[in-house]
Amino acid sequence: MSRVSALRARSAGGTLTRRDRLVILATCCLSLFIVGLDVSALNVAIPSIGRDLDATESQLQWVIDSYALVIASLLIFGGTLGDRFGRKRIFQLGLLVFGVASVLCSLAPTAEFLIGARMVQAIGGSMLNPVALAIVTNVFVDPRERAQAIGVWGTAFGLSMAFGPVVGGALVSGIGWEAIFWLNVPVCLLAIALTARFVPESRAEHARRADPVGQVLILAFLATLTFAIIEGRPLGWTSPTVLGCFLISAVSLVALVWFENRRDEPLLDPRFFGSAPFSSAVACAVIAFAATGGFLFLNTLYLQEVRGLSPMNAGLMTLPMAAASVICAPIAGRLVGDRGTRLPMMIGSFATIAGSAMLIGLGEDTSYVYVGASYLVFGLGFGFLNAPITNGAVSGMPRTQAGLASAMASTGRQVGTALGVAVFGALAFAGIDGSIADGLSAAARPVWIAMAACGVALAVIVYVSTGEWGRATAERTRRRIESTSGTWRA
Repeated sequence: MSRVSALRARSAGGTLTRRDRLVILATCCLSLFIVGLDVSALNVAIPSIGRDLDATESQLQWVIDSYALVIASLLIFGGTLGDRFGRKRIFQLGLLVFGVASVLCSLAPTAEFLIGARMVQAIGGSMLNPVALAIVTNVFVDPRERAQAIGVWGTAFGLSMAFGPVVGGALVSGIGWEAIFWLNVPVCLLAIALTARFVPESRAEHARRADPVGQVLILAFLATLTFAIIEGRPLGWTSPTVLGCFLISAVSLVALVWFENRRDEPLLDPRFFGSAPFSSAVACAVIAFAATGGFLFLNTLYLQEVRGLSPMNAGLMTLPMAAASVICAPIAGRLVGDRGTRLPMMIGSFATIAGSAMLIGLGEDTSYVYVGASYLVFGLGFGFLNAPITNGAVSGMPRTQAGLASAMASTGRQVGTALGVAVFGALAFAGIDGSIADGLSAAARPVWIAMAACGVALAVIVYVSTGEWGRATAERTRRRIESTSGTWRA
């Protein structure tokens, strides 16, 4: 019997060895790593892309948000594709699309072409993270072992998000911003080969039916909301286009809730949100990643445009955040396994508050020691929040529907990133009268205050949702799901 056949047989019988599980975990983490690396490394390249492609401020925001919007809209669909057609198959397809689109991004002659290629790249990305996490949650069936595996998953993402600016800075300084996309290609090929060799096929016993109406409504809601926020300043907040987009966004959201509540198998299952722990995990994902997305976008501009650092040195300045994220992610995973999600998430919330408060003091001549210290504290918040968010979303949910649960958590991350770049970017740019170099330091202070408020909101949500009331809502939701659908099993 071949190695692959043996793996499939043991997977079906639930007898995968620990070594098998660790190899599968490492393989799946590669997809998370390249997605996080691509996003975080690209932030360092934003000034270079702006100069080379003659991009406007709003186009620079769209380089980040076009990817985040598409992947946020399709992540749930990607998870259900894996549940229906096989997670291994969809995972490999996502890697292929992501790699090909990365080549297209590197060849972009204009900002518009790059934005379009980023959207294609996001289609591939939507087939990676939720499917890979579903593979992990189905392979690690022991709750404690699963929490630790998700901690490793969080470490991979922390590594990619944290070290992405360093890698991106080195590539931009040494070769050019195009090299950031070239890096994805060999990693995608390696992940495809490892998946073919080691990962067993799996799918949900009962996959959801297609929900094209829900899919269109999600995309309409996110796209029009983000467009209105990003283009509000250049077009005018009271312009018919901007007001129309806000209106379409609101109508789409109302229609989405109404429609999904009436479907037997909705794309975005409203029943999940009856559980306070699950709802809080998604809400915390949006808030935490909004703060992180805004932080990466604006600090890249601060370090290069205001302080005059090269892309390489700007990336090196983020090393304190990288170290904190990498160290804290596995610690958070262990704390979740031993103590639950409240402790690590409260630590992360208070670190986010403290780090954001320190960022208020950034100016044109602030000591680099102080800058590095503020990045370190902010990185502590990110490191302690990410793994518990994922665990809170998937724990207690049926393993046969792991693709949907993990996709909803990942959607929250991408929505948060898109809104963070859009909202915090718009807030900062609104306070700049002249060049970014002259006005960003002062204009960004309201942003850091808003990020501190995000940390306060995180602390409140975590405290309320992880107590007795939160556990009661989770149990009530579980009973409701079991009583209304025979396909849901604990």
